[in-house]
Amino acid sequence: MGLAGYQRKIARIGERLQALREHGPHLKQLYRVCLDNISPITCPIVLISQIQRSGGSLISQLFDGHPQIYCHPDELMIGHPKKYIWPKINLNNHPRDWFKILFEESVIDHFKNGYTKGHNSDKTFPFIFFPPLQKKIFLNTVNSVEPIKLRDVFDAYMTSYFGAWINYQNLYGPKKFITGFTPRLGMVEDSIDSFFEVYPDGRLISSIRDAKNWFPSAHRHPVKDGRYSDIRVALNQWVESAQAMVRNKDKYGDRVCIIRFEDLIRDTEAVMRYLAAFLDIEFDPILLTPTFNKSPIAANTSFKPEQPGIMAGTLSRYKTLTQEQIEIIDEMTKKEYQKILDIAATF
Repeated sequence: MGLAGYQRKIARIGERLQALREHGPHLKQLYRVCLDNISPITCPIVLISQIQRSGGSLISQLFDGHPQIYCHPDELMIGHPKKYIWPKINLNNHPRDWFKILFEESVIDHFKNGYTKGHNSDKTFPFIFFPPLQKKIFLNTVNSVEPIKLRDVFDAYMTSYFGAWINYQNLYGPKKFITGFTPRLGMVEDSIDSFFEVYPDGRLISSIRDAKNWFPSAHRHPVKDGRYSDIRVALNQWVESAQAMVRNKDKYGDRVCIIRFEDLIRDTEAVMRYLAAFLDIEFDPILLTPTFNKSPIAANTSFKPEQPGIMAGTLSRYKTLTQEQIEIIDEMTKKEYQKILDIAATF
């Protein structure tokens, strides 16, 4: 994104925030009550990241509602200038500049239209969120810290995000982590380095999906640049994601967990018990049901949606492939897939 594009984005955000800014004395009173009762959020982030269509949304939805987790409900889009680039914060700049970089414009759409996961979903959930309140919480929080450190800026942002989400059902009680899903960020070495610089106590969870099941889903996924249209172009990206998982595991060891998407679908309880142990949180039955704000939610799928819950049909996408496509996938991915299987968790 060039300077002109960035300026247009900031102007657009400013216009939309202005439209939501003050809705009367009752809102001002609500803001005051919220600001007077903010509890700082300082726990680390569990980043869920790999190439799209590999189960990242599902993992995030399974963590939603766990009493020891703040779960970011959508893709975590604090990245700048793209969502999969970890944002660079200059501590010499004004806090308003930090907020402009980190602010997720998607909350405005969710507030106005409700939250919907996936382009095939017909279920909408209420999402009561006040961006002007978020900005006030953020500025109040960073201005209360002296001297300010990089981690403080991100803590202030997470405090402001969950503090401005008025109907969040899991705000209270002691928490150990924030979970957030950002596709592709795990593939960018510099971004992962920057993430662990801010969150040395953070964790990275990556899911590997057999390319024979991944490609049919990715191929149908509506992306503007058509990056999954050509099978070889698409598989090169799958390989890049697999190589990044190996690199991240080698570099950050026990802070990184790799699971197989197919295990998550076939034996959800075993995988989620493993991830609970990985995060040192208690196992809770809510980890077995995909939810949004504690309400059951359907899968974000490129195929025909099924009922809320785990979609067993994701294990048989390979049946839509031709023999030629299967041979290409074997040729291009077999070696890297085996490397991942050698280091991934087993069940």
